[in-house]
Amino acid sequence: MIQTLFVTATGTDVGKTFIACELLREMTRRRIEIEPFKPVLSGFTDAETSDAGRLLRARGRSLIDFAKVSPLRFKAPLAPPSAARAEGVELRLSQLVQLCRERMTGPLLIEGAGGVMSPIAEDGTNLDLIAELGVPALLVTGSYLGAVSHTLTAIEAMRVRKVDIVAVVVSESEGEAPPLSEIEGALARFAPGVPRFTAERKRDFNVGRFAESLYRAR
Repeated sequence: MIQTLFVTATGTDVGKTFIACELLREMTRRRIEIEPFKPVLSGFTDAETSDAGRLLRARGRSLIDFAKVSPLRFKAPLAPPSAARAEGVELRLSQLVQLCRERMTGPLLIEGAGGVMSPIAEDGTNLDLIAELGVPALLVTGSYLGAVSHTLTAIEAMRVRKVDIVAVVVSESEGEAPPLSEIEGALARFAPGVPRFTAERKRDFNVGRFAESLYRAR
């Protein structure tokens, strides 16, 4: 069974938090122990509506645990190192690694910030953090035009760093976009070894089979 899972994405606003929340709800329903963790949060104005707040609610936790789930919070809606810098803080990769490792005493779901190649510290990207932690990752992408290129690029970068990609979830993008089946089909052809799942916006994500594949006994 996976002990720590890092949820990352091909970019911003492709459904990373939505997928993480659906997975946490399913784990809660199955009475499987797992805790959410978002080490750094930028664009923070309100705990209730923040990504970390959504993760807590998905797990059935109250906001009393908010500081534990998201210890580093910055107001500016920028990449974490830029948001931290605006408040006179230098965000370092080693700090995030330490925060994550301190929480990795039991099953943990870590959500990154932005895309897999987005800076998450002054000296590191989300991918650097994943590789340093040595944990498997779930990659979320959209169904927008260009998503196939972005996803395949992310997969190649993660493979170079020897990151275990447990699955790719294609989350339906808003507006006019290629069908989910088109994106999934292209990924099947060009990244055949990576498990794929789809999530439609118009109905709840059927997370059961997805969760089973991630958290079955190994």
